[in-house]
Amino acid sequence: MGNTPLAWAARNGHTEVVRILLGRDDIEPNKPDEGGRTPLRLATRYGHEEVVRLLLGRDDIEPNKPDKVGRTPLWSAVSNGQEGVVKILLGRDDVNPNKADPDGRTPLWWAAYYGHAGVVKMLLERDNTEPDKPNESGQTPLWSAASNGQEGMVKILLGRDDVNPNKADPDGRTPLWWAAYYGHVGG
Repeated sequence: MGNTPLAWAARNGHTEVVRILLGRDDIEPNKPDEGGRTPLRLATRYGHEEVVRLLLGRDDIEPNKPDKVGRTPLWSAVSNGQEGVVKILLGRDDVNPNKADPDGRTPLWWAAYYGHAGVVKMLLERDNTEPDKPNESGQTPLWSAASNGQEGMVKILLGRDDVNPNKADPDGRTPLWWAAYYGHVGG
C-alpha cells in the first residue's frame, strides 16, 4: 500500500512510535501512500488525537494536503465524526475549512450530510467558514442536510443569517423542495 512506518504508526494510533519517528531527521511527515493519504490524513481518519497533535507540531507538516481523490485531513475527521480531531485541526489558522473535494463539497457539506452536529457547530464557529457555499451541482450544506433528512442540521443551519433557505440548485429546486421530494417530514 506504500505506507511508511510513520504512516502505519499514525494510522494505528501508536503515539510513542510516532514521537520517536518524528524525532529523526530523515522522516518525511507528508509522504503519502499509494492513495495519496499522508500520516496526518490517516491519523485523522481513525481519531488519534495525540498523534494528530504530534504531527501538527511539525513546522513542515501540510495540514491541507489532499489525497488522490481530493480528501484532506479535515475532510477525513469531519466525515467520520471525529470531534476531538476536528477541534484540533480547526485550532490552526492554516487549516482551510472550505477546501472542497473534487465535486465541490466542503467539510461543512459533509458534516451536514452525515448529521454530525458537534462538527457542524465547530465549523460554523470559524469566521472563515462559508456556510452557504454550493458544490459543483449547486447543492449547499443546507441542501445536503435537508435532502438527507438531517433535521437537526437543518435547524442549526437555518439559525444562521448567512444561510439562504431559498437558494436553488441549477434546476431551480430549493432545499425544502428536496426534503419534500425525499419525504423528510422534519428535515
